[in-house]
Amino acid sequence: MGYDIDSPRQAGTTRRDALGLAAGLLVGGALSGAMATPAAADENDWVPREEGWLPPEGDWALRDPTSAAPGGDGCVADFDEEFEADLTAAEAALPVDEDSRGLGAPARPTGRFARPLRRRYRVTSRYGVRGNWAAGHHTGIDLGVPNGTPVYAVGGGVVVLARWSGAYGKAVTVRLKDRHYVVFGHLSRISVRQGQRIRPGARIGYSGATGRATGPHLHLEIRARRGYGSDVNPVSYLARRGVRLL
Repeated sequence: MGYDIDSPRQAGTTRRDALGLAAGLLVGGALSGAMATPAAADENDWVPREEGWLPPEGDWALRDPTSAAPGGDGCVADFDEEFEADLTAAEAALPVDEDSRGLGAPARPTGRFARPLRRRYRVTSRYGVRGNWAAGHHTGIDLGVPNGTPVYAVGGGVVVLARWSGAYGKAVTVRLKDRHYVVFGHLSRISVRQGQRIRPGARIGYSGATGRATGPHLHLEIRARRGYGSDVNPVSYLARRGVRLL
């Protein structure tokens, strides 16, 4: 497990020690089996990290894409330091407006919401699937569609970033009115610009396989805050706002 052990305790040699060790293993197994994972939390948003959290250096720099991809037309997009830095700088350059004031107030559903795709799709990778990502799980949901399928904004807000975004390829990041952030990743073409205000259902681009992707699809990621690791379940988030993905 990677723990540093200075002086490992010698295993017991008596019958009592052996029985104690067996009991400990059984209890440990029961506890670990009962722990909830993001993949099972379909009804609850799951925010695993604090704002500004970064994965340990070396955990994300050199990853094996085949081990991270659950299969099919999905993505192996992971923490991208350059993208996160660009996102921070881009938001800082935006003018302060009504949507960004009162940050201490609880975020609530604001306005109407829409589906990101208007044609049939298949889910190629669900949110929360455990894998070799820096967060320990898939931070979005992958919706498999042919290359060039129109992609639409799920809610109204302002475009924070609309350009090449490292592992996410050509991507659009939108700050919604409830202060959540939506990343539309692996696009083939972008139809909006940074700083643009958009409404629910506005076309923001077209699906593709740019960046670290194994095939054409839309990677839809919703964050409670701007930074990586604050992802929430996009299925339950949109369901509570009247939009069904599944």
